[in-house]
Amino acid sequence: MDTKTLYIAAIVIGTISGGYYYFSGKSKKLDVNSARNMTYSAKDVKITQTDQQGHVSARASVDEMAQNKQNNTSQLYNFNATTYSHGKIDATYTASRADGYDDNQKVILSGNVVAHKNTAHGVMTLRTDQLTGYPKTRQLETTHMVTVDSAQSQFISHGLKADLNSGQYEFFNIRGNYAPKS
Repeated sequence: MDTKTLYIAAIVIGTISGGYYYFSGKSKKLDVNSARNMTYSAKDVKITQTDQQGHVSARASVDEMAQNKQNNTSQLYNFNATTYSHGKIDATYTASRADGYDDNQKVILSGNVVAHKNTAHGVMTLRTDQLTGYPKTRQLETTHMVTVDSAQSQFISHGLKADLNSGQYEFFNIRGNYAPKS
């Protein structure tokens, strides 16, 4: 048999078996199964998010990040984030660690958590060891001790619930000083 004929027969057989493999869906199943078990990691990550008008709505940076696509979780180390409202800084958040769940629908900040919120009366600073945030709804909560410093008050609370959309804050078992400016 001629080598040219063997070569053509080998190409035809390879093409038919490759086509069968591809169109039977086995190749796509292998890709999906391998991607499902992937864990991604990165160092020195910087993120900028814009709103629908193209204005910056958030900036964040982390020293190290790991994301598990199988269970939609992420771990961020040395977390720094800034949110913006109408082009101005609205709030900043720092924490030693941030854990995201359900594709970051829920984020738990832990270890040296500090949040600065710009208000009509100045900057309000919250310090705690753990703070749970819901980025989509802009809600915050914790059952841990919270220290609050503002232009008008300084107090300690045994928990917090906050709605950043409305500016409503709910504190529990407050101990501190309140002295409004005259």
